[in-house]
Amino acid sequence: MTSEPNGTSPGAKPFSEIPRLRLLRALRAIAAGGGGRVDMLTNLDKQYRELGPVVAQIGGPFKFVNLFGPDANRTVLLDREQIFSARRPWTAIMGRIFPNGLLLRDGSEHVHHRKLMHEAFTRPVLREYAERMGPKIATGIEDWGASGGSILGFAAYKRLTLELAASIFVGMDLGPATKAMNQAFEHMVAASMSRIRLRIPGLEFYRGLRGREFMLELLGAMLEKKHADQGPDMFSRLCRARSEDGEALADSDVLDHMIFLMMAAHDTTTSTLTSLTYELAVHPEWQERARAESRALGEEQPGFEALARLGALTLAMNETLRRYPPLPVIPRVARAEFEVGGYAIPEGSMVVVAPIHTHHMEQHWSDPYRWDPERFAPGRAEHERHTHQWIPFGGGPHMCLGRRFAETQVRLVMHQLLLRYRFEVPQGYTMPVQQAPTSKPRDGLPVRFHPLGNRTTPN
Repeated sequence: MTSEPNGTSPGAKPFSEIPRLRLLRALRAIAAGGGGRVDMLTNLDKQYRELGPVVAQIGGPFKFVNLFGPDANRTVLLDREQIFSARRPWTAIMGRIFPNGLLLRDGSEHVHHRKLMHEAFTRPVLREYAERMGPKIATGIEDWGASGGSILGFAAYKRLTLELAASIFVGMDLGPATKAMNQAFEHMVAASMSRIRLRIPGLEFYRGLRGREFMLELLGAMLEKKHADQGPDMFSRLCRARSEDGEALADSDVLDHMIFLMMAAHDTTTSTLTSLTYELAVHPEWQERARAESRALGEEQPGFEALARLGALTLAMNETLRRYPPLPVIPRVARAEFEVGGYAIPEGSMVVVAPIHTHHMEQHWSDPYRWDPERFAPGRAEHERHTHQWIPFGGGPHMCLGRRFAETQVRLVMHQLLLRYRFEVPQGYTMPVQQAPTSKPRDGLPVRFHPLGNRTTPN
């Protein structure tokens, strides 16, 4: 599919000629997919196979178009002509719950805030984060095999990653507050998908608003102290961040960034850790291969650089991100007319690309519905066939700023788990997945952790 973001050619077909997903079928697809949250992939793949790489969804006066494939991803995400707004669609989706997060900013404002926040994710800082996370991970997982039975993996990871986010990002130990903060974020994320957006007690959206108020009160009470200290946590770093002109972030911006970052840091990492645990449990040969590398490393709590030697774990993580991308679709709004696939897309159109669909296109991946980490190995490198066919962290100016932090945290947690436990799911079990707003198991993932003996040498 060819794309021309800078205007349209004389032969471009009008929007009205784009193959269209009619309202009744769209509603049926939403209902079949659990309101659009459970199974987005089946509906997206059906659209692509039956209607092609450019599909106008639903219809009516509002122009909404799904674009499929790596070329479309490159056009929209790289945005070389700066015509696609991330702020407009994300504000409509989560603007009242996560206003002014980095994802909800465009143009020079986005560049300015991204530069200020970048210092919290530099390589030296990531080294420091890794050192601080090691002991907390060890404490957090030490009793996972104590009961002798199954635990719900998603909930266990959620507690762990939230405690890590609170420590690394805020500089606090949650203790009893873990449950309250966890609940606040669950309500906020769920509210971002709410159809009824009214502040009425009992509604999903109301709970999301209350969750935001809880976080504002909690973090707002710390602002004065964070401005005064020189702590290594991200909250303190953002408070003292300065632009080249000496400009600081406003307190409201600091709070908005912190709430969004904490949500993204623990929610998406929880998603990846849970899915990776499932796949390693049902592919024990990969679990053993990754465990052998972790033992060979000879360190229970490795530093940032040592993680690069965990090759099998990295392959498994990348394949898990392909099969279960934390963000299944990425929306933009066109601020100018552009051409894609021979069609003229008008200014103001909602444009959506779908990592979850691209990651399962048989034109680009061999046996795409099979979990196969070797596809990322140097001998095959299927992900390198196109610059934008593997995009679990997005791409272009809005590439996830915390990507390296997330990858580091997943490796650190899984490394310690592999050394401590052999894990399994019930025989014949298949994880039921909810694909949006982030990928997660609908049943919480029952998993049993069997304690191992010596952690650095084979049993």
